[in-house]
Amino acid sequence: MGFRVHLHLVSDATGETLESVVKAALAQFEGVDVAKHYWPMIRSPKQMERVMQDISERPGLVLYTLVNDSIRDVLQQTCRDLGLVSVSVLDPVIQALQPFLGVKAHGRPGRQHAMDAAYFGRIEAMQFTLAHDDGHLPNNLDDADIVIAGVSRTSKTPTSMYLANRGYKTTNIPLVPGAPIPAQMFAPTKAFIVGLTTSPDRLVQIRKNRLLALKEDKPTSYVDEDKVREEITNARRLFSKHRWPVIDVTRRSIEETAAAILALKSQSEDA
Repeated sequence: MGFRVHLHLVSDATGETLESVVKAALAQFEGVDVAKHYWPMIRSPKQMERVMQDISERPGLVLYTLVNDSIRDVLQQTCRDLGLVSVSVLDPVIQALQPFLGVKAHGRPGRQHAMDAAYFGRIEAMQFTLAHDDGHLPNNLDDADIVIAGVSRTSKTPTSMYLANRGYKTTNIPLVPGAPIPAQMFAPTKAFIVGLTTSPDRLVQIRKNRLLALKEDKPTSYVDEDKVREEITNARRLFSKHRWPVIDVTRRSIEETAAAILALKSQSEDA
């Protein structure tokens, strides 16, 4: 594009919801130059008037999450006067939920970020996952919601942290040639165990990049193609032997891998 467009995100809370929605939506467009402007914690008509004055100087699309009618009125009327398009991103969902649930929505700013039991559950899950990263404290496996196993550099740690942020206590166990696997992995457990794998070529490249970052260039079996293929084959045999579901992360993002794990977990619980 030969010009920049402005996108204004107005919220009566932190603006995290808007940011997530916009990030997902913009991912569908290529070659666009978008300047995002954030206006969080707007909770009075006076504040809204000041924001709209700034928006008028850099006109563009206005997206908002505002529950207070008087504040919304200022935004909507000013946008109409300026000829700007404004969109309330949550309204369609809330309007669909009200008749479905049979309950009227509460107009409370930032309600989705309330420090409720779910919030503290996520904090607990994060602490648990950090303590159980890369095979640490394996004796607590039965306290986990999810156990991820895989060879080195198959995205076990970032996937675990993503799941922890969703509230799932997650342990990840590295499968290292010659190193014993915690015996508790093979004992009956309530935790959902899943294996991660990837293509040998992709894994070799990731490991080489890792060694370069660490400034280690000595020959090692860690990046030997035949050894890597053997590692992956042995891991798959282990997964198959214990009937653990397997996810190939070769072309998956962390978010996609986590979503696949949760889908498999849900299926196992319904079975």
